[in-house]
Order: sequence, then C-alpha cells, then structure tokens
Amino acid sequence: MRNLRNLQHRALSTPSPSTPTSCTWDASSQTLIFASGPSPTSTLIELRKWTDQTSPASSAHLASWDAPSPNPSLPVDKIISIHYFPDTLSTTLVLAGGDIVLVSPGPTTTTNTTENEDEDDTPSSQTQIEIVGSVDAGLAAASWSPDSELLVLLTNAATLLLMTRAFENVACVELSSEDLSMSKHVDVGWGKAETQFRGKGAKAQAQAKGKGKGGMRDPTVPERVEEGVRSEGDDWGATISWRGDGACLGVNSLVEGDGRRVVRVFSREGVLEGVSEPVDWLEGGLSWRPSGNVMAGVRREQEEGRVEVVFFERNGLRHGGFELRLGREEMDTWGRKIGVQWNVDSSVLAVCFLDRVQLWTMGNYHYYLKQEVRFPGDAVGQDLPYFAWHPEQPLLFAVGLMGSVHKYQYGYRVASGSVVPPHDYGMVSVIDGTVLKITPLRISNVPPPMALAEVSVESNIVDVCYFNADSAGRPSVMIAALHQKGVSMFEWDLHGKASNVPLLASHSKAPWLGDLSDLETALQLPRQLAFLDSRTILILTSDGEGSQLTRLALKGDEISMISTELVSHVTELISISTNSHSTTCLRTGSQLAPIANSTSNELERKITGYPTNPEHQGIKSVSDRAESIALAQLNNGVDGDTLSKHVIFSLERNGTLNANKRSIARGCTSFLVTTSHLIFTTSQHLLKFVHLADAEDLEIPADTPEEDERCRSIERGAKLVTVIPSTSALVLQMPRGNLETIYPRALILPLIRKSINDSKYKKAFLACRNHRVDMNILYDHAPEKFLQNVGLFIDQIQKVEHIDLFLSQLREEDVSKTMYKDTVPKNDSQMDKQEPRSLSDKAQKGDSKINSICDAFLQSLSSRTSTNLQNAITAHVCKSPPDLEAGLLEVASICKESPENGEKAVEHICFLADVNRLYDTALGLYDLDLTLQIAQQSQRDPREYVPFLQKLKDKESLWMKVDVDNHLGRFGKVLTHLQDLNDFEGFQTHVVKHSLYEEALALYRYQENRIKDIMQSYAEYLKKQSRNQDAGIAYEYLLDYEAASESYRLAHLWQEALTCGSLVPFDESRMRTFALSIAESQSELKEYRAAATVTLDYLDDIEEATRLFCKGYHFADATRLVSHRKRPDLLQSIIDTGLAEGQAAMTEMLAECKGQLDAQVPRIRELRIKKTEEPLAFYDADMNGGADVPDNISLAGTDASTAGGTLFTRYTNRTGTIGTSATRRTSKKRRQEERKRARGKKGSVYEEEYLVNSIARLIERVNSIGDEVERLVMGLMRRGMRERARAVETAMASVVDLCKEHAPEVFLIPKKQPAEVKEEMSEYRPTGGDAVFLDSMEEIQTPKEPPVIKDFKKLSILGK
Repeated sequence: MRNLRNLQHRALSTPSPSTPTSCTWDASSQTLIFASGPSPTSTLIELRKWTDQTSPASSAHLASWDAPSPNPSLPVDKIISIHYFPDTLSTTLVLAGGDIVLVSPGPTTTTNTTENEDEDDTPSSQTQIEIVGSVDAGLAAASWSPDSELLVLLTNAATLLLMTRAFENVACVELSSEDLSMSKHVDVGWGKAETQFRGKGAKAQAQAKGKGKGGMRDPTVPERVEEGVRSEGDDWGATISWRGDGACLGVNSLVEGDGRRVVRVFSREGVLEGVSEPVDWLEGGLSWRPSGNVMAGVRREQEEGRVEVVFFERNGLRHGGFELRLGREEMDTWGRKIGVQWNVDSSVLAVCFLDRVQLWTMGNYHYYLKQEVRFPGDAVGQDLPYFAWHPEQPLLFAVGLMGSVHKYQYGYRVASGSVVPPHDYGMVSVIDGTVLKITPLRISNVPPPMALAEVSVESNIVDVCYFNADSAGRPSVMIAALHQKGVSMFEWDLHGKASNVPLLASHSKAPWLGDLSDLETALQLPRQLAFLDSRTILILTSDGEGSQLTRLALKGDEISMISTELVSHVTELISISTNSHSTTCLRTGSQLAPIANSTSNELERKITGYPTNPEHQGIKSVSDRAESIALAQLNNGVDGDTLSKHVIFSLERNGTLNANKRSIARGCTSFLVTTSHLIFTTSQHLLKFVHLADAEDLEIPADTPEEDERCRSIERGAKLVTVIPSTSALVLQMPRGNLETIYPRALILPLIRKSINDSKYKKAFLACRNHRVDMNILYDHAPEKFLQNVGLFIDQIQKVEHIDLFLSQLREEDVSKTMYKDTVPKNDSQMDKQEPRSLSDKAQKGDSKINSICDAFLQSLSSRTSTNLQNAITAHVCKSPPDLEAGLLEVASICKESPENGEKAVEHICFLADVNRLYDTALGLYDLDLTLQIAQQSQRDPREYVPFLQKLKDKESLWMKVDVDNHLGRFGKVLTHLQDLNDFEGFQTHVVKHSLYEEALALYRYQENRIKDIMQSYAEYLKKQSRNQDAGIAYEYLLDYEAASESYRLAHLWQEALTCGSLVPFDESRMRTFALSIAESQSELKEYRAAATVTLDYLDDIEEATRLFCKGYHFADATRLVSHRKRPDLLQSIIDTGLAEGQAAMTEMLAECKGQLDAQVPRIRELRIKKTEEPLAFYDADMNGGADVPDNISLAGTDASTAGGTLFTRYTNRTGTIGTSATRRTSKKRRQEERKRARGKKGSVYEEEYLVNSIARLIERVNSIGDEVERLVMGLMRRGMRERARAVETAMASVVDLCKEHAPEVFLIPKKQPAEVKEEMSEYRPTGGDAVFLDSMEEIQTPKEPPVIKDFKKLSILGK
C-alpha cells in the first residue's frame, strides 16, 4: 500500500561539451563520482566529484586523460564499468577497448579545489593514472563484486576472467555452446492452472471440455516450446550481475554460432553452476536481485507487441515476470533499448528506457509501476542513460544525461486520507502506472492488488491527495491525482451503496511542466500535490536547481492557475488535520513552516519567505536526516498558521523516532499520528501506542506486550498503513503485501469509556464482547454511576444471554487500575485521583464488589420476574462465594409456579455451577423433588440416587434430615436434629465419633447433668490428643483431682499439679515422690527457681534447694534461704562454691564470644571487599574450589541462553532469555545446596550469610545473659570476691562494647535496588540448587536493622 514520493531532485550541469557516460557512488556519503567521455569529437576522459555541500551545485575535477580506441573496429572507446574504493580513495574504470585504468591519489596530499574549478587546472601530480591491465580482444562487460574484492570481465572472445582487487587472475573460463547441455530443465507445472486444486466439479468440466482433444493437457508439456530465438532489437551486448552476497554471478550473453541468448550462473570461483532455459526474444538486460531469489531480464515479443520483465532462478528456470505495458509505438521509439537494475534492498526494480526510468515494486505477487522519471529529448542519446543506485541508501539513485547529472531521492509514503472522526474512512490509494487503486478500508477491506474502485488518468500518476467534503449533507471525498500531463480531480460519494465509484469532477493540463521537447522547461519534475482547502491545490515541481510551487483554484469543472513561486529546494508538503481545521506545511531541508490555514480562505499569503526566513514565527527546525515527518496538534483551538502547539514527529533513516528534538524510540519502522495517539512499529516486531503530550512528557511503553496494553506483538516485518479511530481499527501490511486489520485495546478502550460516560451501555458492552475486553471495565470505570443505572443497563442490553455473560465475567479486580491503567493518559488519570470515585454504601463498608453488583441486579430484577428470572438465578450463582442456596430456592419457586419453566431454570443453574455441588446443596435444603431434578441433569447413576432419595422420602422429617446431614458431612447439624429427637445416647455416640465436643457443650450449656457426661468424654479425648493443660482443667472441673494432677504434671504446670495432688489427697510418701518428679522435670527445663521452690516446700531439702538457686544465678534467694534456716555453714560449702563455678563458666563463655567476634568480623570485611573488587572470582570460588580464574577466558556457556546465564548472573539472577535446553535442578540438588548453605563452609558463597547470622545469634545470647551476669557480679561482691567480680564485669563490658562497635558494619543495609532491576529479577525464578543460592542472596540484600544490644549496667562500687 506504499507509494514512492520524490523527496529530492538535484541537477548538476557538466562543463560543455562534456557528457557524463558513467557514474558511481562513494558508499560512505552521497558523493557522486562521474566520468565524461570519450566521444566522437574528443578522446578525453574526465573524472569529477559532486557533493551536496555547495550551492549552487558544482563538481570538483579529479583527473583527466586521453583514451583513444586501441581497436580499429571500435571507433570510440567506451566506459563499461566504473567503481570507487573509499578506503584508498581510488577509482577503477574498465573500457570497452580492453584497458583497466586505476585513478588513485598521488604523493601530494593537498588539493586546492574551488567551487568553480576548471578542468584545465588539474595538476597531474595530485593523481596517479595507471593502466593496470589490458585485454587485447576488448571487453563486452565488467562488474565488481559487492564486497569490492573481485572483478569479473567478459571479453569479446567469449572468455570470462575473474581477477582480485590487486588485478591478479583468479580464473579464466571459456564460454561455449557446450555449456547449454549442463542444465536439464524439467517443468512439472508449478503454478499452472492444470495443477491447481479446484474441486471435483471443475475437474469434471475440464475433462468434458477436453473430450475429442485428448483429454486434459499435461501440465509438464509446455503449450509452446521455446528455442531461444534472438530478439530483432538485440544490441549484441552482454551484462554481468552479482548476487547481493557476492557468492555467485550471472552473465547474460549470446552463444557464438547459435545466436541464442542465455544466462549463465557462475560461482565466485568461476565454476559454471547453471544455464537458463531457452527463452525466445530475450534481450541483454540482467540484474540479480540482491536478496538472491531471482534474476531479472527483458523479453521483447515483437509479434504480439509486448515487452516483459522475466525472472530466472539460480538453476536457470523461469520464475514468473510482468508486462511493462508498452504499446507498439512506444516499443519502437523510447522503448527500443531497455535495462533493468535492482536497488540494494531488493524492494524496487528500475527499468531504464532511452528517455525515462520507471520504478516498479512488488506486493502480493503483483508488480506496481510507482514512478516514472522522464527526461527531455535533447538530454538523451542513442544509448540508455547511465543509471546507478546508491549502494547503501535504497531509494537514492543517479542518472547521467547529455550535459547534466541528476540525483533523485525517493521515500515510501502511504497515500491515506484523514484519520480524524467522522471523516476517517480509511482511504488508501495505490499508484499503479495510470491506474489509481482506491479503497476506503472502513467500508470495505479489499486486499491488494485488488481495490474497491479503480480510476484511470492520461499518463502515469505521480502523487495523490484527499480532502473531505460534505456535499448536500452527504459525505464525500475529493481525490486529486497528479500525473505527468496534469491534474485530475475525482469526487467519491461514500453515502449509500459501496458500489459507487469516484467520478471525474475536473481535469487540467499542466502547462507549468513544460514541453518535453523544450530542454529549458521540460526538466520540471512533478513531485507532489496537496489541498490547501476545498477549492485550492498546491503543486510542487522541481527542475534540479530549485523548486516551484504552483497554486491552482477549483472553479466548477475547471482548474485554473493562481500563482507560481520559485523557492529553494523543498523536500515535501505535509498536511495535518484536526477536528476544526487542516494545516499544510512546507519542509525545506531542516525547516518546517505552515503555508496557510484552510479555514480562513486567505489565498494571498506569500510563501516564498517561509523556508528561507528562520526568524519567522511558526517555523520549526527538524532533523535533516528525517525520511518522514508527521505533525500532531495538542490544542485544536490554536491558529493553523503557527506550529507552537504542534509536536513534530520525524523518523530518521537509522530507525530513530524523534519528537521535536527529543529521541523517543530506536528501531522504529513506521509510525502514524492520530488526534490522541502516536502509533509506531519497531524492529522487535512490536506495535506501540503513546498518548499525545508535550515532547518532554511523552511516555514510551516498555517492550512488555504481556503486561501493557499499549504494547502489542505483531507479525515480523509488519508496517502501518492507516488507522480508523471511529471503529478502533488499525491496518497493517505484511512483508508479502497482504493486509491485516486489528483492533488494539489501546484504541478500543477510549471508545468504551466514552460510551460509559454517555450512558451508552449497550455500545460499550458490545465493544467489550466483540473485542474480548474484560467486561469489568463497565463497572470499574464509573462504579457509582453504574450502580445507579443498573436498570438502564438492563433496558439497553435487553438480551438475557448478554446480561448473564456480563454477570459471569465479574471479578474482584479493578481492571481500570490494573490491566487497563496504562490506556488512560496521565492527565486523565490525575483527574481521576483528584476526584475519587465514591462507591455504594456496601462497597464503602468493604463488601465484595461482585456481591454489590449482584445485589444491585437482584434489586432491579425483582420487578422484572416475567422476563429476567434467568438473570436473577445467574446473579445468585455469580456471587463470591456463590449463593447456591438462594439460587436453588429461586428455582424451586419457579418449579412450583410453572413446571415447564422450572425445567429450563434447572438446566440453566446446572450450566452455571458444578452440578455435583448443586446436588449436595439441594439435598441440604431437604427439597427431595428439586434434588431429583438436579440429579437428572448430572452424570450420576439413577440406580444409585433414586433408591437413596426414595429411602429418605419414606422416613420421618427429622430422621430424614439426620440422614441427609450425615450424608453431606454436616455433622454439627445432626446434633441439632438428635437433640430435637431427645436421643441423648445417639447424641453422645455421634459426638465421640466426630469429635464435636464444643458444639455439644454449646447445645447443652444449661443442662448440668448432660454437660458432665459430655465433659468426661471430652477430657478423655484431650488426654489422648496430648492436650494436657485442657485435659487437666476438664478433670478438675469434674473433681477428678488425681487425673487432673497427672495431666498438669505432663503439662509442666507444677503449681496446679501439686494443688490437685494435695486435694486427692496423696499420702506423705506418694506426695514426696510426686514432688520429686516435678522438681526433676523443672530442673531439666532449667527452671531452677521453680525446682528449688518445690524441693524446699515439699521435700524440705535445704542443701539441694540452695544448689538449685546457685545454678540459676539466684544467689540472693540462696543466701536468704540459708540465713532464714540458720544454716551459715552452707555459705562457704555451697554458695561460695556456686559463685566460683558460675564465675568460671561465665568468664569462659564471654571469652568465646570475644574470640568469635575477633575472628568473624575481619572475615566478613574481607569477603565483602573481594565481592566488590573481584565478583567473578568471589561467586565462582565455590564451583571451582577457589582456584584462580584467568581473566582472558570466557566462562559463558556455549548456548546463547542458559538457565544459569554466566557465573556472575547465575548468582545475581539477572539472566537473559531462558533456554528451553537448560538443565533443570532436581530436589536432590536442592537438598545438597541447602546443606552447604547451613554449613557455611569457608570459601563458599554462603560463608558471608553464615557469619552474619552467627554474629546475630551471638548478640542474642549476650543480651540473654545480661541479667545473669549482673546477679553473679552482685553475689561475688557480697561474698567479698571483688577481683572475680571485676573480671566478670570487665569481660561482659568488653563483649558488649565489641558488639556495639561491629554491629553497624556487620549488619550493613544495602542500597535499594532500582525498580527496573527488581522487576527484571522477578521475571524468572530458578529451581533446584540455584534457587537456594538466590534465596541466600536475597536474604543478604534484604535491608535489615542491626539488632538492639542491651546496655550492661556496671556496679559502681567496683570502680572504673
């Protein structure tokens, strides 16, 4: 759907009488090197260079020399090949006489080149002209390989020579007629009508028609056997063409003695690989498509008056072609000689004639004539003009004519109409020679090469533009087509039938283009046209030295010229349409200026000063590298003559997309601008939507199509054609040429929101349904409004099925804040935040969103029971959790009123919910008739449920409920029924069987005798479950003190156990034994104070009680006990000994803590330094045993993507694409890694985490012994052991100070990672051993506050 538009035309007049005969490009720039001569009047060859840096255009002289013809049979020598080497600044010319000339810079490096340097001023010392080789037989063709490393020469003696860049011979191949027998071509009829599948009917018809003629024709036998007859207009020339990768080449030449023209295919080493099949009337043109699939040649069928471009495969077989559409007169005049040449990216085929060049493109296997560049008669000779594509820029070429050289720059443009509703018809036009193919994609999506309408004009079309007009209130589009002979205006009435065709409204000849026979006026090249308003058209033409703007007025059926102005070189005209007006801008290089406002009807504005006066208000600068430009107007109310409120989007050749001067995306392949979005595609095959804003505020979505609705994956190579906002449609064209229309949610959602705001719920609902948009947006966009208009929603939707569909799609998620949040512009979302949406009262209380909506529907449907009973059932079932009971009650009521409707209601509710759950729920309602109906809709066996239901029906009501609840597992309800039946024995049996003690106690809480029976069973149950404390309380409640004391003892509740033991009562012996067991258990639990209390009170053992107090560092209690019992002898024998033992143990433990700190803190510091300075060695230490890793060896895996990435990314989890061949870690590997992590072996990657956790445990231990140390120091001082007390206090203070000193360093809080890194790390979670290490790394990187270290209060009387 893309057309070619001329963006630049520059011409250079060569010094008289010099005539350019060949040209080549400097691949690194747009510099053109061209050669003139020799001619019949002069044997001088002149080499010149033309750059675009000078104005007016001028060329610099490089070299000149005489080149007389060395062969008497060749009157005038001829340049057959010219090639420039940018690395050595040298140029190679190959002459038909056989000489190979190398022109290279001389020893003098300085040159004095002026703008108008004369050829006689060239000092010979500046260049070296050397004939590096000569072929005596002369040369017919020559060509350099694409990599400039091989030169191929075809001599007049039918010899093919391959030479290196140093002109050393690589191969010498003799061309003979024996080559023709190499390839045996077999045609199996691919693509023929006879081999296509058309069904049995078509086959039978073909057989019937073929009776009497031998039946169906064999597709492998050609209709006409071609013998390779030579064309009458053959120039006896030869052509060499390389494939784009330089691996092989094709040679088109005549076979000596045979006269047949064949195409031979050779490898780079000169080995013949194939010969073309015989083709009648094949001529000498040949061009191998750089992509490598076909070679293009020319076939002239003189008898039928037809000229074709034919294609050959590498093996020589024909592979299609297309007709050049020439008449017999044209074939005999300017079509006498024809050449072909592909551009560098294989997208355009240039067909060269004597006085013109045609540019052809292909889409959907159809070839379009996109442009025709015509030359005046005086500028062409008897031979084809020299044509040269740029080797890197695909749409830039040069043409050498008599007395001038021309450069033409083209660009791809889609001739599309307005994208502003309601005029967004999706108008797209495709130029195909004299035919304009027009399709309004909004009305009819006709795939190319077909079109909804086709119009023809007198000559080949150059450009087309549109203007939306309403005639008599009927929508219509004005179409202006610029062609070689003038302008044709068409009007298309789009109202009514789609079969309407555009009608010719007016036509005008083009006197401003000049007469092609007049050299001065004929070089005006028509380039572009644009509407200024409905009655004014602007025409852009060029003569190579400047541009001309012609303004035309439409008056009825006539087109008249208003004015013509000459301006500097204009790149193109750009139009922008908004809701209120349209603006046409003029681009000249790096400047962009508006021409006129179409709403003002001001036609007298001077436009000549706009491109040249940068100080003029409204002119903006753009990148001179931009290939295409579009404008977006942020405020529709501004004046159209200024660009102050516009954002200029430009796409450069390297794929950079700019907004004004800001680069917003790279790798862009195409873009469109609407009134609300910038839409563009990328080389990563993504389609992106950007909300329009100021250039600095544009927010470009990330490459996350699975998360952001503004980004969407598309087919590889797809490009934008047009957008239709009215229908939310976006049309893309695939590389093959076919169209694809999509409806992105970024375009659908604004329409849905607008419909909701306008209370058009049916339109919004249908849009959600048709385009698979989450229907929760209908509520989430405006919750309060929706709840207030539930009745309106039901009235608009009407269809019961559609209402059910909406209710079944409800979710708790607010999709306007989650999955669709990015489809709202920032300014709109900020407005939403400033005005918070108030929900209904239920929603404000925190109730479920789904339940609030369903309740609102049930309330509204209560008055529509005759039509919407099904929706009421759906509303009950769709609640969260589903209210199946209410839904079944609704169904039961319908069954009672109308059995027929009841059956449908049963089927509907069984469709909505799990039928098995419905069966259980209906059974739980004790409605056996409804249960039977539900069972009939399920997969249950009637032999099972029918007897079961019949058995229930035969029982009394309460016993039936008991059986139903037992069957459903509702054992709590069974207790209620048994209580109503006054069956306490069955009640108690049921309680014990199902452990329903709490429910049973609640039911009989006012019947003490029943409670005791239940409590007895409950106490035994608790004892079996080892819930000893609860069992003890239950036994004590039942006054069973012996069982209670045992339960309390097992629960380590010594006070309660001894109390119950005393209430049994136990005898003295048993009491002492019971108390001794309790004391021992408390001592094992290190509850020394409790053990000492029991020993003293119940065993009366003062010595053992004192020892227990000393073990728990309760020295104050021990001394009090000794003094109270008048046993001072125990002070030295037990207390002093306990103090000494406690001091020794505490001192040893504190020394271990200090040693641990002194060893582990420096190690942590060392590990962190190593991790920062040598991360690879740090993380790989565990895998390679700590061995040194050479820094010049790549440790990455051989796969491009692995599960672990590199050794560093494995432990940081910052991996790339996860390969499908990655090794999966097993659970065994994970357990091994967990053990390694727990050990924290020195040198492993887990060591740091282990050391940090070890110090954390040390600090907890130090905090826990603080009180014990204080009691120990006080006890030592009271017993006169001052030095020992000082030693313990000093050790404790030292350890506490060390902890406080090192805690900030050890528990360093890492810097917070950027959100992008966290998001990247959360994309993939490894498994197995890698997952263990990732957990370790996350644990280390998780911010932690250092543990609180308790202060140690020193004893003041010890001094400092």
